[in-house]
Amino acid sequence: MDLTVSRKQLEFIQATSGEVLFGGAAGGGKSYGQLLDAMLYALKYPNSKQLILRRTFPDLERSLILVSLSLFPRDLYQYNSSTHRGRWSNGSIIEFGYCDSEKDVYRYQGAEYDTIRFDELTHFSEDMYIYLISRLRGANDYPKQIKSSTNPGGVGHMWVKSRFIDIGPAGEEYRSPNGTRMFIPSKVQDNKFLLEKDPGYIKRLENLSEKDKKALLYGDWDIFDGQYFSEFDRAVHVMKPFQIPSGWKRYRALDYGLDMLACYWIAVDTYGRAYVYKELYQSNLIISAAAQAISRMTDESVYQTMAPPDLWNRRQDTGKSVFDLFRENGIYLTKASNDRVQGWYNLHEWLKPFTDELGERIAGLRIFDNCVNLIRCLPMIQYDSKNPNDCATEPHEITHACDAIRYFVAGRPSPAVASLPTEDDEISYEEQLTSFMGFGR
Repeated sequence: MDLTVSRKQLEFIQATSGEVLFGGAAGGGKSYGQLLDAMLYALKYPNSKQLILRRTFPDLERSLILVSLSLFPRDLYQYNSSTHRGRWSNGSIIEFGYCDSEKDVYRYQGAEYDTIRFDELTHFSEDMYIYLISRLRGANDYPKQIKSSTNPGGVGHMWVKSRFIDIGPAGEEYRSPNGTRMFIPSKVQDNKFLLEKDPGYIKRLENLSEKDKKALLYGDWDIFDGQYFSEFDRAVHVMKPFQIPSGWKRYRALDYGLDMLACYWIAVDTYGRAYVYKELYQSNLIISAAAQAISRMTDESVYQTMAPPDLWNRRQDTGKSVFDLFRENGIYLTKASNDRVQGWYNLHEWLKPFTDELGERIAGLRIFDNCVNLIRCLPMIQYDSKNPNDCATEPHEITHACDAIRYFVAGRPSPAVASLPTEDDEISYEEQLTSFMGFGR
């Protein structure tokens, strides 16, 4: 059988994580990749059982079932339209199913599958997904996986984003006590077969509304109604870490409470552009423990540590402020303005994309991809329903990282003084020159 796949489809087929999401822009070849992967699995593992799901049966019938009938070889595969099951010559079975309502998951109660595949995962609720994971079992030693594909948007957008996108860099396996996950991004540009047959497809996507265009053309997960920082774009604002030249000015910015310490290390280059390069995000730290945690992560000279004015308020029981206790533990704070609206306006300006002198689309503030909580929280902040100029303070968990960066920009950080690289910096400075000019994505 002569099969041709794109590089991203091959990554999806070869992915071995327990949960894999193949997602992003429309036209990236996700559904075709799912079916091709299902066929290869069925042929490799005799008598295996797979379940392929869409939210409704009409969606299933006019997409996956229709394509499968043209893709799967008829001499090896027979489909029964009454049971919605296909049987392979080696005894493997592919079942096509749907969950039109929350209760529909119970139609699979007692069933066992070696692989479960969700097409358009964001159309499902998280409860549906979690329940159906329990159907992944069997007495054989075949690999057990949940493999999903989807575009951004839909009722499940936020939980899918939280489970697969916010956990770390795309293409890298995330490990937790509950198993492994991986997100493989796809764009229409990855699907050369579609572009060759339908060269006008991208143009039609470009005519969509700005929100739909971001989701379907660019595969942007950081979009939703009520989003405060709509200019946030991972392709612009998130970058791979690089060695920061020693001449750049280093800052810290923090938001402290017992519920969460959010502290960020930020370097400013000679152009006045900021790079958030290190993150401390931890709850239940008393002040001394918070100061010690910051000290342990600081192995560079820091010019200033920006913090909110309320840390200078003295406590009635001790007569000391949080500022005093940080200072006693070796962390010296600089008071930043707590004008929320003006601070958010300033942050809008820092995040606003622009084209630099080399023609690259960049922004005044960019984030290393190891700062996963800032990357997660910044695009999730929403407008305050009572004051559209301000950000909402709920859910509270996502505000800490954003507030810390607001204090940084409120502190009016100044650029580093341009100088020739030292002998120690010379190689790394040359190697990283393109990164801080905009090519570090």
